[in-house]
Amino acid sequence: MYIGTYKIDGKAVLAPMAGVTDRPFRQLCKQHGAALVVSEMVTSDTRLWNTRKSKLRLDHSGEIAPRSVQIAGGDAAMMADATRQNIALGAQIIDINMGCPAKKVCKKAAGSALLKDQGLVQEILLASVEAAGPVPVTLKIRTGWSPEHRNGATIARIAEDCGISALAVHGRTRSDAYKGEAEYDTIAAIAASVDIPVFANGDIDSPEKAAQVLAYTGADAVMIGRAAQGKPWLFEQINQYLSQGIKLADPTKDEIFNIMSGHIQQLYAFYGEYMGVRIARKHVGWYLQQHQINRQLKQQFNQLESANEQQRLLAHIFDVELS
Repeated sequence: MYIGTYKIDGKAVLAPMAGVTDRPFRQLCKQHGAALVVSEMVTSDTRLWNTRKSKLRLDHSGEIAPRSVQIAGGDAAMMADATRQNIALGAQIIDINMGCPAKKVCKKAAGSALLKDQGLVQEILLASVEAAGPVPVTLKIRTGWSPEHRNGATIARIAEDCGISALAVHGRTRSDAYKGEAEYDTIAAIAASVDIPVFANGDIDSPEKAAQVLAYTGADAVMIGRAAQGKPWLFEQINQYLSQGIKLADPTKDEIFNIMSGHIQQLYAFYGEYMGVRIARKHVGWYLQQHQINRQLKQQFNQLESANEQQRLLAHIFDVELS
Protein backbone atom coordinates (compact mmCIF):
# COMPACT_ATOMS: atom_id res chain seq x y z
CA MET A 1 0.00 0.00 0.00
CA TYR A 2 1.33 3.42 -0.96
CA ILE A 3 0.36 6.96 -0.01
CA GLY A 4 2.03 9.02 -2.68
CA THR A 5 5.55 7.63 -2.83
CA TYR A 6 5.47 6.39 0.78
CA LYS A 7 5.17 2.63 1.24
CA ILE A 8 2.95 1.84 4.24
CA ASP A 9 3.95 -1.47 5.82
CA GLY A 10 1.16 -3.00 7.85
CA LYS A 11 -2.60 -2.73 8.03
CA ALA A 12 -3.16 -0.94 11.35
CA VAL A 13 -2.99 2.86 11.39
CA LEU A 14 -3.26 5.24 14.36
CA ALA A 15 -6.20 7.65 14.13
CA PRO A 16 -5.58 11.34 14.82
CA MET A 17 -7.13 12.25 18.19
CA ALA A 18 -7.03 15.75 19.66
CA GLY A 19 -5.47 15.70 23.11
CA VAL A 20 -4.20 12.14 22.66
CA THR A 21 -1.97 11.61 19.62
CA ASP A 22 0.79 13.99 20.61
CA ARG A 23 4.37 13.29 19.56
CA PRO A 24 5.24 10.96 22.50
CA PHE A 25 2.14 8.82 21.89
CA ARG A 26 2.65 8.73 18.12
CA GLN A 27 6.24 7.59 18.56
CA LEU A 28 5.17 4.93 21.07
CA CYS A 29 2.50 3.53 18.73
CA LYS A 30 4.98 3.54 15.85
CA GLN A 31 7.42 1.54 17.99
CA HIS A 32 4.63 -0.98 18.62
CA GLY A 33 3.80 -1.55 14.99
CA ALA A 34 1.49 1.25 13.82
CA ALA A 35 1.90 1.40 10.04
CA LEU A 36 1.16 5.13 9.99
CA VAL A 37 0.54 7.70 12.71
CA VAL A 38 -1.27 11.01 12.26
CA SER A 39 -0.84 14.15 14.35
CA GLU A 40 -3.45 15.85 16.47
CA MET A 41 -5.70 18.18 14.51
CA VAL A 42 -4.24 21.65 13.88
CA THR A 43 -6.40 24.62 12.91
CA SER A 44 -5.97 25.99 9.40
CA ASP A 45 -6.00 29.51 10.87
CA THR A 46 -2.27 30.11 11.03
CA ARG A 47 -2.86 33.27 13.09
CA LEU A 48 -3.56 30.93 16.02
CA TRP A 49 -0.35 28.95 15.68
CA ASN A 50 1.57 31.08 18.19
CA THR A 51 -0.06 29.44 21.21
CA ARG A 52 1.95 26.91 23.23
CA LYS A 53 -0.60 24.20 22.39
CA SER A 54 -0.32 24.78 18.63
CA LYS A 55 3.48 24.97 18.74
CA LEU A 56 3.62 21.58 20.46
CA ARG A 57 1.18 20.09 17.95
CA LEU A 58 3.34 21.38 15.11
CA ASP A 59 6.52 19.82 16.55
CA HIS A 60 7.47 16.68 14.60
CA SER A 61 11.21 16.60 15.35
CA GLY A 62 12.66 13.11 15.57
CA GLU A 63 9.63 11.37 14.09
CA ILE A 64 9.98 8.53 11.63
CA ALA A 65 8.83 9.26 8.07
CA PRO A 66 6.27 9.70 6.76
CA ARG A 67 5.14 12.53 9.05
CA SER A 68 1.39 13.00 8.60
CA VAL A 69 -0.17 16.24 9.89
CA GLN A 70 -3.92 16.75 10.17
CA ILE A 71 -5.46 20.17 9.50
CA ALA A 72 -9.05 21.37 9.89
CA GLY A 73 -10.94 24.35 8.55
CA GLY A 74 -13.78 25.45 6.33
CA ASP A 75 -12.09 28.02 4.07
CA ALA A 76 -10.30 26.75 0.96
CA ALA A 77 -7.71 29.54 0.85
CA MET A 78 -6.83 29.11 4.54
CA MET A 79 -6.58 25.33 4.12
CA ALA A 80 -4.24 25.81 1.17
CA ASP A 81 -2.07 28.21 3.17
CA ALA A 82 -2.00 25.85 6.16
CA THR A 83 -1.02 23.03 3.80
CA ARG A 84 1.96 24.99 2.45
CA GLN A 85 3.10 26.11 5.90
CA ASN A 86 2.88 22.62 7.41
CA ILE A 87 4.92 21.23 4.54
CA ALA A 88 7.52 23.95 5.21
CA LEU A 89 7.59 22.75 8.84
CA GLY A 90 8.31 19.16 7.78
CA ALA A 91 4.93 17.53 7.06
CA GLN A 92 5.29 14.75 4.48
CA ILE A 93 1.58 13.92 4.28
CA ILE A 94 -1.26 16.40 4.81
CA ASP A 95 -4.43 14.91 6.28
CA ILE A 96 -7.68 16.88 6.06
CA ASN A 97 -10.24 16.51 8.83
CA MET A 98 -13.82 16.16 7.66
CA GLY A 99 -14.68 13.63 10.34
CA CYS A 100 -14.58 15.39 13.70
CA PRO A 101 -18.10 15.56 15.22
CA ALA A 102 -17.19 18.00 18.03
CA LYS A 103 -19.62 20.92 18.26
CA LYS A 104 -16.87 23.53 18.58
CA VAL A 105 -15.34 22.28 15.30
CA CYS A 106 -18.63 21.88 13.44
CA LYS A 107 -19.81 25.33 14.56
CA LYS A 108 -16.96 26.75 12.48
CA ALA A 109 -18.16 24.81 9.42
CA ALA A 110 -15.22 22.43 9.71
CA GLY A 111 -14.78 18.76 10.51
CA SER A 112 -17.78 16.59 9.65
CA ALA A 113 -19.99 19.70 9.20
CA LEU A 114 -18.41 20.03 5.75
CA LEU A 115 -20.10 16.83 4.57
CA LYS A 116 -23.31 18.84 4.18
CA ASP A 117 -21.74 21.00 1.47
CA GLN A 118 -20.28 18.86 -1.32
CA GLY A 119 -19.31 21.91 -3.37
CA LEU A 120 -17.23 23.30 -0.50
CA VAL A 121 -15.67 19.87 0.06
CA GLN A 122 -14.51 19.86 -3.56
CA GLU A 123 -13.22 23.43 -3.31
CA ILE A 124 -11.18 22.69 -0.18
CA LEU A 125 -9.75 19.44 -1.52
CA LEU A 126 -8.73 20.94 -4.88
CA ALA A 127 -7.07 23.93 -3.18
CA SER A 128 -5.22 21.75 -0.66
CA VAL A 129 -4.01 19.23 -3.23
CA GLU A 130 -2.77 22.01 -5.49
CA ALA A 131 -1.00 23.73 -2.58
CA ALA A 132 0.64 20.46 -1.55
CA GLY A 133 2.29 19.90 -4.93
CA PRO A 134 4.07 16.53 -4.83
CA VAL A 135 3.20 15.98 -1.16
CA PRO A 136 0.26 13.54 -0.82
CA VAL A 137 -2.99 14.70 0.77
CA THR A 138 -5.30 12.30 2.62
CA LEU A 139 -8.82 12.78 3.96
CA LYS A 140 -10.77 11.58 7.00
CA ILE A 141 -14.57 11.54 6.80
CA ARG A 142 -17.64 9.99 8.37
CA THR A 143 -20.26 8.02 6.49
CA GLY A 144 -22.41 11.13 6.17
CA TRP A 145 -24.14 13.94 7.99
CA SER A 146 -26.91 11.82 9.54
CA PRO A 147 -28.32 8.29 9.14
CA GLU A 148 -30.78 9.76 6.62
CA HIS A 149 -27.97 11.46 4.68
CA ARG A 150 -25.13 8.96 4.24
CA ASN A 151 -23.26 10.60 1.38
CA GLY A 152 -19.86 9.11 2.18
CA ALA A 153 -19.59 7.29 -1.16
CA THR A 154 -20.28 10.51 -3.07
CA ILE A 155 -17.69 12.39 -0.99
CA ALA A 156 -15.20 9.57 -1.59
CA ARG A 157 -15.56 9.85 -5.37
CA ILE A 158 -15.17 13.64 -5.16
CA ALA A 159 -12.02 13.11 -3.07
CA GLU A 160 -10.51 10.68 -5.57
CA ASP A 161 -11.30 13.03 -8.47
CA CYS A 162 -9.62 15.90 -6.58
CA GLY A 163 -6.37 13.95 -6.18
CA ILE A 164 -6.71 12.69 -2.60
CA SER A 165 -4.20 9.86 -2.03
CA ALA A 166 -6.00 7.86 0.70
CA LEU A 167 -9.27 8.01 2.61
CA ALA A 168 -10.13 7.11 6.21
CA VAL A 169 -13.81 6.51 6.98
CA HIS A 170 -15.33 6.39 10.45
CA GLY A 171 -18.39 4.14 10.43
CA ARG A 172 -20.71 6.68 12.03
CA THR A 173 -22.41 9.84 10.81
CA ARG A 174 -21.86 13.31 12.23
CA SER A 175 -25.12 13.18 14.21
CA ASP A 176 -24.17 9.79 15.70
CA ALA A 177 -21.07 11.31 17.34
CA TYR A 178 -19.68 8.23 19.16
CA LYS A 179 -23.04 6.71 20.11
CA GLY A 180 -24.28 3.30 19.02
CA GLU A 181 -22.27 0.83 16.99
CA ALA A 182 -20.22 1.66 13.92
CA GLU A 183 -21.71 0.42 10.64
CA TYR A 184 -19.49 -0.94 7.92
CA ASP A 185 -21.85 -1.23 4.93
CA THR A 186 -21.10 2.35 3.87
CA ILE A 187 -17.36 1.76 4.26
CA ALA A 188 -17.69 -1.34 2.05
CA ALA A 189 -19.55 0.71 -0.58
CA ILE A 190 -16.84 3.38 -0.46
CA ALA A 191 -14.00 0.84 -0.76
CA ALA A 192 -15.72 -0.68 -3.79
CA SER A 193 -16.24 2.69 -5.48
CA VAL A 194 -12.71 4.16 -5.38
CA ASP A 195 -9.23 3.00 -6.33
CA ILE A 196 -7.32 4.86 -3.60
CA PRO A 197 -6.50 3.15 -0.26
CA VAL A 198 -9.38 3.16 2.23
CA PHE A 199 -8.92 2.86 6.02
CA ALA A 200 -11.89 1.50 8.00
CA ASN A 201 -12.35 3.20 11.37
CA GLY A 202 -14.75 2.76 14.28
CA ASP A 203 -15.08 0.23 17.15
CA ILE A 204 -12.06 -1.83 16.07
CA ASP A 205 -10.62 -2.96 19.40
CA SER A 206 -9.08 -6.40 18.81
CA PRO A 207 -7.15 -8.38 16.21
CA GLU A 208 -10.23 -10.48 15.49
CA LYS A 209 -12.39 -7.39 14.93
CA ALA A 210 -9.73 -5.92 12.63
CA ALA A 211 -9.76 -9.09 10.51
CA GLN A 212 -13.58 -9.16 10.41
CA VAL A 213 -13.83 -5.50 9.36
CA LEU A 214 -11.19 -5.84 6.64
CA ALA A 215 -12.89 -8.96 5.25
CA TYR A 216 -16.34 -7.35 5.34
CA THR A 217 -15.46 -3.94 3.92
CA GLY A 218 -12.64 -4.74 1.51
CA ALA A 219 -10.73 -1.81 3.05
CA ASP A 220 -6.95 -1.70 2.75
CA ALA A 221 -6.26 -1.09 6.45
CA VAL A 222 -7.94 -0.42 9.77
CA MET A 223 -7.59 2.84 11.66
CA ILE A 224 -7.43 2.46 15.45
CA GLY A 225 -8.51 5.31 17.71
CA ARG A 226 -9.81 5.00 21.27
CA ALA A 227 -8.86 1.30 21.53
CA ALA A 228 -5.16 2.28 21.42
CA GLN A 229 -5.46 4.51 24.49
CA GLY A 230 -3.52 2.72 27.23
CA LYS A 231 -2.92 -0.18 24.85
CA PRO A 232 -0.33 0.82 22.21
CA TRP A 233 0.70 -2.83 21.76
CA LEU A 234 -2.64 -3.44 19.99
CA PHE A 235 -0.96 -2.60 16.68
CA GLU A 236 1.56 -5.44 17.08
CA GLN A 237 -1.24 -7.82 17.98
CA ILE A 238 -3.27 -6.86 14.90
CA ASN A 239 -0.22 -7.15 12.64
CA GLN A 240 0.62 -10.64 13.89
CA TYR A 241 -2.97 -11.84 13.63
CA LEU A 242 -3.47 -10.51 10.12
CA SER A 243 -0.12 -11.68 8.74
CA GLN A 244 0.35 -15.00 10.53
CA GLY A 245 -2.91 -15.83 12.31
CA ILE A 246 -1.09 -15.64 15.63
CA LYS A 247 -2.81 -13.99 18.58
CA LEU A 248 -0.16 -12.38 20.76
CA ALA A 249 -0.87 -12.28 24.49
CA ASP A 250 -1.10 -8.92 26.23
CA PRO A 251 2.17 -7.77 27.80
CA THR A 252 2.95 -8.97 31.31
CA LYS A 253 2.42 -6.67 34.27
CA ASP A 254 6.14 -5.83 34.33
CA GLU A 255 6.17 -5.14 30.59
CA ILE A 256 3.14 -2.85 30.90
CA PHE A 257 4.85 -0.97 33.71
CA ASN A 258 7.95 -0.46 31.55
CA ILE A 259 5.89 0.74 28.56
CA MET A 260 3.81 3.08 30.73
CA SER A 261 6.80 4.39 32.67
CA GLY A 262 8.72 5.10 29.47
CA HIS A 263 5.68 6.80 27.97
CA ILE A 264 5.16 9.21 30.84
CA GLN A 265 8.88 10.01 30.98
CA GLN A 266 8.57 11.10 27.36
CA LEU A 267 5.58 13.24 28.33
CA TYR A 268 7.66 14.98 31.03
CA ALA A 269 10.46 15.59 28.53
CA PHE A 270 8.12 16.90 25.80
CA TYR A 271 5.82 19.12 27.86
CA GLY A 272 8.02 19.96 30.84
CA GLU A 273 7.32 18.54 34.29
CA TYR A 274 4.37 20.78 35.21
CA MET A 275 2.26 20.00 32.11
CA GLY A 276 3.72 16.52 31.67
CA VAL A 277 2.51 15.44 35.11
CA ARG A 278 -1.00 16.60 34.30
CA ILE A 279 -1.13 15.01 30.85
CA ALA A 280 0.28 11.77 32.28
CA ARG A 281 -2.82 11.45 34.48
CA LYS A 282 -5.21 10.62 31.63
CA HIS A 283 -2.77 8.26 29.90
CA VAL A 284 -2.06 6.39 33.13
CA GLY A 285 -5.82 6.24 33.74
CA TRP A 286 -6.20 4.42 30.40
CA TYR A 287 -3.39 1.99 31.22
CA LEU A 288 -4.89 1.24 34.64
CA GLN A 289 -8.38 0.59 33.24
CA GLN A 290 -7.19 -2.86 32.25
CA HIS A 291 -6.24 -3.76 35.82
CA GLN A 292 -8.21 -4.15 39.02
CA ILE A 293 -6.50 -1.20 40.66
CA ASN A 294 -7.82 0.20 43.92
CA ARG A 295 -9.85 3.36 43.10
CA GLN A 296 -8.18 5.16 46.01
CA LEU A 297 -4.78 4.61 44.41
CA LYS A 298 -6.04 6.02 41.10
CA GLN A 299 -7.38 9.10 42.88
CA GLN A 300 -4.11 9.44 44.76
CA PHE A 301 -2.15 9.33 41.49
CA ASN A 302 -4.28 12.14 40.03
CA GLN A 303 -3.44 14.38 42.99
CA LEU A 304 0.33 14.03 42.68
CA GLU A 305 2.22 17.12 41.54
CA SER A 306 5.68 15.82 40.61
CA ALA A 307 7.14 13.33 38.14
CA ASN A 308 9.07 11.59 40.90
CA GLU A 309 5.94 11.05 43.00
CA GLN A 310 4.04 9.67 39.99
CA GLN A 311 6.81 7.21 39.14
CA ARG A 312 7.08 6.03 42.74
CA LEU A 313 3.35 5.42 43.13
CA LEU A 314 3.21 3.50 39.84
CA ALA A 315 6.14 1.35 40.99
CA HIS A 316 4.18 0.64 44.18
CA ILE A 317 0.98 -0.20 42.24
CA PHE A 318 2.86 -2.56 39.91
CA ASP A 319 5.10 -3.92 42.69
CA VAL A 320 8.28 -2.86 40.90
CA GLU A 321 11.54 -1.71 42.53
CA LEU A 322 12.87 1.55 41.12
CA SER A 323 16.63 1.65 40.60
